[in-house]
Amino acid sequence: KTIPRGHASLLRMQHHAADEKLYRQWFPLCDGDNDGRVTGSDAVSFFSKSGLNQQTLAKVWGCADLNRQGYLDRDGFIRAMRVVALAQIGVPPSIASLQAELESRNGEMPLAKMEGLDETSGRKEADEDDFASNPFMASPGEKIKDGRNKPSNMLGGGGKKEKKRQAKMDAKTVTGIVDGLKLLYKTKIKPLEEAYKFGSFYGPMLTDGDFDGKPNVLLLGQYSTGKTTFIQHLLKRPYPGSHIGPEPTTDRFVVLTHGLDDRTTPGNTIAVNSALPYTGLQSFGTGFLSKFEGSQCDAELLNAVSLIDTPGVLSGEKQRIDRGYSFPQICNWFAARSDIILLLFDPYKLDISDEFKSVIHALRGHDDKVRVVLNKADQVSEQQLLRVYGALMWSLGKVFMTPEVCKVYVGSFNTEPIRTDVNKMHEIFQMEHEALLNDLMNIPAKSCDRKVNEFVKRTRALRTHMLIIGDLWKQMPTAFGHDKKQKKLLANIHDEFGKTTLEHNLPPGDMPNPDRFAAILEPMQIHKFPRVDKKALSSIEEVLTNDIPSLMQRFGNPF
Repeated sequence: KTIPRGHASLLRMQHHAADEKLYRQWFPLCDGDNDGRVTGSDAVSFFSKSGLNQQTLAKVWGCADLNRQGYLDRDGFIRAMRVVALAQIGVPPSIASLQAELESRNGEMPLAKMEGLDETSGRKEADEDDFASNPFMASPGEKIKDGRNKPSNMLGGGGKKEKKRQAKMDAKTVTGIVDGLKLLYKTKIKPLEEAYKFGSFYGPMLTDGDFDGKPNVLLLGQYSTGKTTFIQHLLKRPYPGSHIGPEPTTDRFVVLTHGLDDRTTPGNTIAVNSALPYTGLQSFGTGFLSKFEGSQCDAELLNAVSLIDTPGVLSGEKQRIDRGYSFPQICNWFAARSDIILLLFDPYKLDISDEFKSVIHALRGHDDKVRVVLNKADQVSEQQLLRVYGALMWSLGKVFMTPEVCKVYVGSFNTEPIRTDVNKMHEIFQMEHEALLNDLMNIPAKSCDRKVNEFVKRTRALRTHMLIIGDLWKQMPTAFGHDKKQKKLLANIHDEFGKTTLEHNLPPGDMPNPDRFAAILEPMQIHKFPRVDKKALSSIEEVLTNDIPSLMQRFGNPF
């Protein structure tokens, strides 16, 4: 009898496959310091017992470290051992091969042969098997890592071992790229950000949650373009707190995360939880936090990414209504922490309102993350769709002000079947569906690279910020007339930016918006900033030219 897909995943969780049980026994043998992570040096010594050559083992590591974190957790170790077992019988090491063999063998995988190890080696974990065999402790689609149900993302939490490891983290105990970025930030970058009030200009200072958080997908668009329906299409179910209608129904920012039970969490509760990457939202005040909400549900996609639903962008007379917070600034905050930004349009809402234009302008610097989705394309004929697509490209070109066109997906992304009575391009729409889903499914594999990229961007912005402050500081009088001189400098901020650009050979694209910079700096006192010395600047240069490349090399493929 065929078992439905969801129930099959439940059965796999209830009864570990024979090879998985064995690899769970072997995991402590590979994890020498018992911190739950297999580093590159651990893997080199352990996997060499397989008898495979170095080139093959390099591919094994690539299959196991999917997110390029620089270490393997237990799930990654089990995946690596399965690839090793297949490579030993002549199957090429790749994720595609592993998935094909798992399906064809119905989970009955060959056992890896490791020199000096057998079925009695290692440590059996009876408690975890007892836990896994309890059908009330798991739900279909829930991925249980390390044999334990993790606490809800919205409620935070984490094991004592993980918290202890974080507290004692230093250069010697760092076991992954993300840990290394945290250490660099806390020891070299954060003190400079505090001294030069960088958080007021660029964004709140980072917390552990910003580094450890799951990849995010941000959805933006005018009301009734199908953002919430699109999310339900991805999740294959409604989420708690969702409401769909032709009017502007989503009136708040909603962060969707995975959890065993359906619940919603108020924004103020989420924003004070330092284990989550949303503490920076406190700076936007209660006006925004009352319109911010967390929603969790048991959907398979949310194991890998978090989704951010947003209120519809206003148009017409509604743009004059004050939301109580700066919508573009909030979008910019989320954009900096998102891996992909989806802009949704439909054939009947191609106009880009003033508020939508300001939102798109706020996304500058994150152009590589932007994807455009032309939704509800099955509601117009082929001829109309051609005209709609051309009009959309023309509008986007004017707003983005770039000759390059961002990626556009065309289709009908909702819970209903694609209509074929008006438009006969359903096969093309289906291909677009698959391409978009593949784009989303590849997010976790690129997440670590994205965090490095954002860290480098922030560090470069800090260096530019310090150079600007340093040049302004040098022009301040030593004793009297500070206020008068500061007003004069800020009034000529465009000229001052030009001087800084020429003096330090800075790319114009690295400079912040001069008017916004002057507005933020106006209530501050430039002469009270610390002097920008060569030591502080050389510290940033060392991070960019030495520390980060060394970190990437240290936790790259050990083979």
